[in-house]
Amino acid sequence: MTNYRWRIVGLLFVATTINYLDRQVISLLKPTLETVFNWTETDYSHIVMAFQGAYALSYVVFGRLIDKIGAKVGYALAVCLWTIAAALHAVATSTFSFGVYRALLGLGEGGNFPAAIKTVAEWFPRQERALATGIFNAGTNIGAVVAPVMVPWILGVYGWQVAFLITGLIGFIWVIFWWVGYEIPQRHKRLSSQELAYITSDADNTGDESVQMKWLDLLRFRQTWAFILGKLLTDPVWWFFLFWLPSYFASSFNLDLKKPSLPLIFVYTAATIGSVGGGYLSGYFLSRGWTINRSRKTAMLLYALCIVPIALTRYATNIWEVVGLLSLAVAAHQAWSANLFTLVSDMFPKQAVSSIVGLGGMAGSVGGLLFPIVVGSLLDTYKAAGSITIGYNYLFIICGSAYLLAWLCIHLFAPKIQPIVLKNTVLEITT
Repeated sequence: MTNYRWRIVGLLFVATTINYLDRQVISLLKPTLETVFNWTETDYSHIVMAFQGAYALSYVVFGRLIDKIGAKVGYALAVCLWTIAAALHAVATSTFSFGVYRALLGLGEGGNFPAAIKTVAEWFPRQERALATGIFNAGTNIGAVVAPVMVPWILGVYGWQVAFLITGLIGFIWVIFWWVGYEIPQRHKRLSSQELAYITSDADNTGDESVQMKWLDLLRFRQTWAFILGKLLTDPVWWFFLFWLPSYFASSFNLDLKKPSLPLIFVYTAATIGSVGGGYLSGYFLSRGWTINRSRKTAMLLYALCIVPIALTRYATNIWEVVGLLSLAVAAHQAWSANLFTLVSDMFPKQAVSSIVGLGGMAGSVGGLLFPIVVGSLLDTYKAAGSITIGYNYLFIICGSAYLLAWLCIHLFAPKIQPIVLKNTVLEITT
């Protein structure tokens, strides 16, 4: 039997790595850009919000579009758009133009996860989906690991404009490999009949695949709201880790962001391990005969509990104690995220997966849009008082409690993880 499905995951992994590399660059260049453009924390939060607002819109638009035109064309379109936007940062001349280019970047990057989750649903049986999702989702961390090594070096040698330009244009190379190497399993010439049979071995009994579903149809279901609330409550935490951790280490521990940052590398490497390991754990539970409901929810509860200790950073006495707590938190977040995304393909038919991911992703991005208001205001207040670290301590307490609340919401709205089927053009829940 061939194993071509894992090559497809490799392509998803690389795309996700590029996606996060492009968005991470600005956080590493923040101290330099603050000097050049006289940014306050509030100015920076507005730029983050421009990205988040466009990203939220992109999620839901690309989610719907990809369900209609397919992952091959939709993914390529999204990557081309965000690649152009990332490179355009190099010609920004003001805070306003940074906001415009960040918004354009968000419009493209929102297509990554709807396309990737739909691809996993098409290429993997249920038992392997969380692992496959965890593998490609690890690209979010690899991008964040590569950036602290790559960007400071480019900044020191060539300047901030070239840092945006070089990291931005990598996406075009990926598009070539994607266009040549991707097709749905039923049409792929490199796929053996044995692997195709394995991929479709637990095909969902979802009824008529020609049935078209509207967003209002999808919003009728409690399962949709379980995913939406899970993303709304926890995605803002990851955005905070992504956009403010470099600044946190710089302000609280005098970390020089013009040099490769070992603490940041440790933190985001831990997130990579959490993503893959988190995807494996629920699959392991399934292989032991556990139900999907028990497997996914047990794993996600464990991950939610692992994030709570981040509130103890206020008692840490040195940078490496903080690195340990943050590493555990980001690893648990990525493990949580891999399973949360997999819930969509567990509950919904394949022709709705991208749309559901789009709705949830939009909710998460709206949360990520609003949370920077709190972050910027809180940090500016304590920065003016000469104790910005206290502001970060309060933010870590908020982050530590978000996942338990999200888990409770998921359990309330989806007491049992079970599939939805289509009958006579009407969505009904299987019993």
